[in-house]
Amino acid sequence: MRLSEAGRSWRRRGIVLFSLAIIAWSLLVPPRSLLGKCDLVGYALCHRIPSHSFHLAGRQLPLCARCTGIYLGTLWVILFISMTHRRGSRFPPTPILALLMVFFLFQAVDGLNSYLALLFHLYEPRNLLRFIAGVLNGLTIGALVVPLFNAALWRSPASEPSIQEWWEVEVLLIGTGGLTALISADIPLLLYPLAVCSALSAVLVLTLVNTTIVIMAAGREGMAVGWTQAWLPLLVGLDLSLLEMGALILMRGLATYWLGFPLSSALASQL
Repeated sequence: MRLSEAGRSWRRRGIVLFSLAIIAWSLLVPPRSLLGKCDLVGYALCHRIPSHSFHLAGRQLPLCARCTGIYLGTLWVILFISMTHRRGSRFPPTPILALLMVFFLFQAVDGLNSYLALLFHLYEPRNLLRFIAGVLNGLTIGALVVPLFNAALWRSPASEPSIQEWWEVEVLLIGTGGLTALISADIPLLLYPLAVCSALSAVLVLTLVNTTIVIMAAGREGMAVGWTQAWLPLLVGLDLSLLEMGALILMRGLATYWLGFPLSSALASQL
């Protein structure tokens, strides 16, 4: 038993040291500015087409309009669930889930319409509409990811939906309206808050998904009673997220070099 405990202790230390190395590498690799790091997250996860993105203070946001909406919407619903159903491990009731699926289909249709705009389109694609479609789909993503994460991580997750009542849907929709008003206000001072929140939200979503996958793959469901037991799997999930984004950045960089795919001017100036 003592050897087993010692082995677990050394394994935990190894994971922490490896994690610190990955985090340090992520912080030290150029670009080193805060907005540059946000751009790097966008470069890994988003096409970043300038015409499909919002610009504040003369600078393109790290993610396109649709991805900005997706991750800000997901961040909003994660925060809301954390305050109302902290460890809810069930999907929303069927009527609410059906509405969330409508949000998902709305983004799918809007994305297809935007993609086929050069050939034909049902309506004129606009960045604000891309954002709205994205932020509504972000509600769907958060409402599904959080209960899966809670069910995998916690020893005693709450047997309640992530979103339970229609008043909660109304509050979430009011919040999405607020986010839409902020993004459409074109206020230069919002550059940093929107850039940082959207980039951090992207990392958070990847971390939650990777943590859930790692726990289930290792057969360690229900291992955590509190956050003192949860930090290690979350750290592994963060490591995987940073490594995945690093791999995507490398592949896109190679595609840029060999195939001539465009590199945004904001990011290129910092590399």
